[in-house]
Amino acid sequence: MGRAFEFRKARKMKRWSAMAKAFTRIGKDIVMAVKEGGPDPDSNSRLRAVIQNAKSVNMPKDNIERAIKRASDKSQGDYKEVLFEGYAPHGIAILVETATDNNNRTVANIRSYFNKCDGNLGTSGSVEFMFDHTCNFRINGEGLDPEELELEFIDFGAEEVFQDEDGILIYAPFGSFGTIQKELESREIEILSSGFERIPQVTKQLTPEQVADVEKLLEKIEEDDDVQNVYHTMQESSSEE
Repeated sequence: MGRAFEFRKARKMKRWSAMAKAFTRIGKDIVMAVKEGGPDPDSNSRLRAVIQNAKSVNMPKDNIERAIKRASDKSQGDYKEVLFEGYAPHGIAILVETATDNNNRTVANIRSYFNKCDGNLGTSGSVEFMFDHTCNFRINGEGLDPEELELEFIDFGAEEVFQDEDGILIYAPFGSFGTIQKELESREIEILSSGFERIPQVTKQLTPEQVADVEKLLEKIEEDDDVQNVYHTMQESSSEE
């Protein structure tokens, strides 16, 4: 299996561990999708993807509809996606994806977390190159063979296709998202969820004491309401799911 498989196994469900936080994140995704392409999921592929993700974490239909309605309101502020880069203790690179309506607040908060935990907030481009920006799709695998699917979807950009207990996962470069989404929909293959991840090209193994130092910073960052995702180069064990 490839790096995407190992990455997914180690991080399984970490992003959605707190349901309330998951709903907040998806609510922001809905706002950004509606602002970009309108409130009709039939003509807005990004919104279709976000609604699939909302359903995958059991977000109530009423919540989804309310979020779309709010996002369509002219008075609703927009969220800007901002990427932060830096280093945790022990040379661990960190990428922080945020969605914010107040960039000054977010910058100040993220900087304070790095400072308090002996890390360093870096400049744009300082660690992003250490991660591969990927897209992924979880599909209903009923009646489908992952190996055959991989061969068929290589032409659309797929790099890894594998089965887990919740369906079949397809990983591809970031830029292949639209092409693969369109092909899955044209084949009427059910997309359960989709998204984007940044997979570290190389990871670093730390001692338990060093891991604790890094986790302290990661926890502070992940608790921030403006933070959507956090990625790092610390080696994770799949037993820590």
